[in-house]
Amino acid sequence: MSKKAVLFSEMTPQTEWETDFNEWYDTEHIPVRMGAPGFNGAQRYRNTESPAYLAVYELASSTTLSTPEYRLIKGAPSDRTKRMLRDVSGFTRYIGEEMGSWEKPGSPGIDAPILYAVFFDVPAERADEFNRWYEDDHIPTLMKCAGWLMVRRFEIVDGEPGHFSHLALHYLASADALKSPERDEARASPWRAKLAAEPWFKGQYAVFGKTGERFHPTA
Repeated sequence: MSKKAVLFSEMTPQTEWETDFNEWYDTEHIPVRMGAPGFNGAQRYRNTESPAYLAVYELASSTTLSTPEYRLIKGAPSDRTKRMLRDVSGFTRYIGEEMGSWEKPGSPGIDAPILYAVFFDVPAERADEFNRWYEDDHIPTLMKCAGWLMVRRFEIVDGEPGHFSHLALHYLASADALKSPERDEARASPWRAKLAAEPWFKGQYAVFGKTGERFHPTA
């Protein structure tokens, strides 16, 4: 059975044409993709500490990005798309296959206003313990926080520019959850301390605020 997947893509436009960038993204870039099979939705975000924009695409599976329809979209961009993609900076593109999902009943889930993204590059021989720590210790402690609404974990199967093996998407009611006692407790866990002593345990973290409404498939 195919695993659900996400495409995590960041771009940073120059300030002088940011408005044009957003209009292009909202009226052309994402809508074209929503017409391709396997694109189940998309949401845009803005980094809370930089001018970077993020789009998270919900995919039926990672093979969505190898269909003839998507290849045609990628291979025949409009002139406007060519210009935008040529001139943006801070480009990232990661494809992740879902490993698990945890959500509070009645929460907005993936429509939460704040997205906290965490990347790790975990050696293959340490992945089993890393995954057990994350799912059996880290997530349960975080989810005790009222504002920690949902966590989704992904194994990264392709991406650039960094090399990462795991992605966690944390959906928060507000950024205040990152300052909560529950997060402090999660970060003070003895199990986490054991892993953090290993040289590979270096996460990359970013906080994003939701912008605009969710896009839905038109195919």
